[in-house]
Amino acid sequence: MDAAVAAKDDTDTGTVTSAPAVPPSSSAPSPKPAGECRPAAARGDRTNLVVVGDAFLDRDHLGRVERVASDEPALVVTGGTTHMRPGGAALAAVLSAAQGHPVTLVTALGQDPVGDQLRTLLSEAGVKVVDLGLDGPTAVKTRIRAAGRTLMMLDEHDVCPPVGQEGEAALATARGVLMAAGGVLVSDYGRGVAAHAGLRAVLAEAARRSPLVWDPHPRGAAPVPHTAVVTPNNREARVIASLASGDTLSDDVEAARAVARTWGPVQVALTRHEHGAVLLADADLPPLVIPTKVAAGRKTDPCGAGDFFAGHLATMLACGQLPSEAVTSAVEAASAYVAAGGPTSLNHPSDDGSPMAEALGADTAASMQGAIELAGAVHARGGTVVAAGGCFDLLHAGHVRLLEQARQLGDCLIVCLNSDDSISRLKGSSRPIVPAAQRALVLEALASVDAVLVFDEDTPEAAIRALRPAIWVKGGDYAGMEIPEDKLVSSLGGRTVVVPFVAGWSTSSLIESARTQ
Repeated sequence: MDAAVAAKDDTDTGTVTSAPAVPPSSSAPSPKPAGECRPAAARGDRTNLVVVGDAFLDRDHLGRVERVASDEPALVVTGGTTHMRPGGAALAAVLSAAQGHPVTLVTALGQDPVGDQLRTLLSEAGVKVVDLGLDGPTAVKTRIRAAGRTLMMLDEHDVCPPVGQEGEAALATARGVLMAAGGVLVSDYGRGVAAHAGLRAVLAEAARRSPLVWDPHPRGAAPVPHTAVVTPNNREARVIASLASGDTLSDDVEAARAVARTWGPVQVALTRHEHGAVLLADADLPPLVIPTKVAAGRKTDPCGAGDFFAGHLATMLACGQLPSEAVTSAVEAASAYVAAGGPTSLNHPSDDGSPMAEALGADTAASMQGAIELAGAVHARGGTVVAAGGCFDLLHAGHVRLLEQARQLGDCLIVCLNSDDSISRLKGSSRPIVPAAQRALVLEALASVDAVLVFDEDTPEAAIRALRPAIWVKGGDYAGMEIPEDKLVSSLGGRTVVVPFVAGWSTSSLIESARTQ
């Protein structure tokens, strides 16, 4: 699964499209991410999240590049479309609302058309807004993108207007929602909201009542006392702690320790982009390292992953999870968000109305997407795609040898894996012994396997049509037999082959042997 817990700085900001808007959280069932909230009866109804921070409007212009300018070395972007999206703390609020929890955003908006547009987008996303008021224009940030890459970022309002135009009444409203919050996320983009003196006093009080997560900015304010967890990315941590640059795990751990000593006592969940995160509960204790698996060669848009991580972490803490559980869950959720397309995943709501449902709970969909993309890339460069299928319940030496031989026949090996329901229909209700997610994890750990595609049908026909393998591999126990997939593989221009059988190994015999001992 492709993963990125992304950087958050004053120019590279995550974005959420406005067409269609994210549906209100009340209109969709809560998705089932890794690390669900514990039952409400056990912890009280404390899943409501309050996000505090700087909001602005993001514009993404998606065009194409076909030439370089004739008079200077500049790319020429032509055509395309422009999407308007909430950005900054507004993005964090929308992403958190999309996970199925009530969200209120405490921010400062200008009385201008941009501010009005942002209010509309937030309302459509099901986010309530407490507006402290901005004495100036609402900020707009623009990304120019082509071929899946950002070519340029424009910050149209670099000067930060004063916050608090709406006065004491708005601050009192903010205090009311913060005192009732199950969890608080401060999404600081260095534009003044997190530095507002009156609001900081309220945040310090709220941090005594509910878990408060502080997502910092190098030009922003220091966390308030009693903050539970701070979530800098590794670049931000080095700036905050005045450290030299470095990109190793040891460098990141030292950066987390320096932040803990600068802002302590506080736990530090330092995000490491595509490498996951480090949680440091104490500056003098060993860290918890949560890695992620990156799918090589895939183009992804990690914008918003840092906001997604911080919001998910705050929500899981509000649900009663330990920081170690919550950070692990947040890494998995942010990784799934990026694998599902990052900000673009919010443009295509799933069937249940929740645009994040697939990103948070669809290991099957993510594995299918990665496998199909890998096959497409190998086909595009003229390589040979090899595929093999099966249940692979209780992986044994016979399986390992088959897959090693299959991989030697081409440029990549993709394993088509029966889902749990598929195996139960084929082999009875007592199977599988090992769930699909764990079977896929073990297979992906093999050096011979490049990707796993989980399918739910009784046969892998749909998977074969999607992958179009040049070679479909079966084990030697099929030698001299008619192979069901052969006609389909041949019709797609491929060939079915059999590799030598390893005698003495059978999943069924292993299960029977275990039962009789």
